Amino acid sequence: MTTTIDDAHTVRGGADADPLVLLLHGYGSNEQDLPGLMTYLPDGLTHASVRAPLTLGPGSYAWVPIAVPGRPDPEIVEQSTTALLAWFDAHVGADRPVVLLGFSQGGLMVSQLLRMRPDRFVAGIVLSGFVLDDTFPGDAVLAQRRVPVFFAHGDADPVIAPDATARASAWLAEHTDVTDRTYAGLAHAVSAEELDDLSAFLRGVLA
Repeated sequence: MTTTIDDAHTVRGGADADPLVLLLHGYGSNEQDLPGLMTYLPDGLTHASVRAPLTLGPGSYAWVPIAVPGRPDPEIVEQSTTALLAWFDAHVGADRPVVLLGFSQGGLMVSQLLRMRPDRFVAGIVLSGFVLDDTFPGDAVLAQRRVPVFFAHGDADPVIAPDATARASAWLAEHTDVTDRTYAGLAHAVSAEELDDLSAFLRGVLA
């Protein structure tokens, strides 16, 4: 299977000279879903929101199919990651500061990009997401570099299983400089409190 990212389905905003936030949506969503979060983040950022390559239905896309929740097929994850990196290399300058922000399956892609390019990104943001239960050559470099990562999740999430969240917390603690936040009563969503904490995290990272 050949997997590609279509640049025609990318939403952009902000000035080209500003640090870039790469927005990666979740399963069943699309590139229009996350740009609204930028309103709540610090000023001086631009964004690009990329549509995932797998079509589920009208307006509905995914990075990987769901088979066993929280444990996607590594081969398909690798295909989507390779396609995303090809898009990234073609459209983002090598010296531009980039923050990765993903929700749910998009959070999986954040961790994959960090593993594939541990020296490239300023920070990662994983919202209600998980990590692939596998090993990669970049894991050791990432563990040495300790990229700042904000990992936020609710304790009432009906989509991401508790064991997948726990596995992500443990992996991120081992491989990154993680700020790990659990929000009481939060389902598979983003809360105002979470956005406040995320903004504070970004201000610290970009200072």
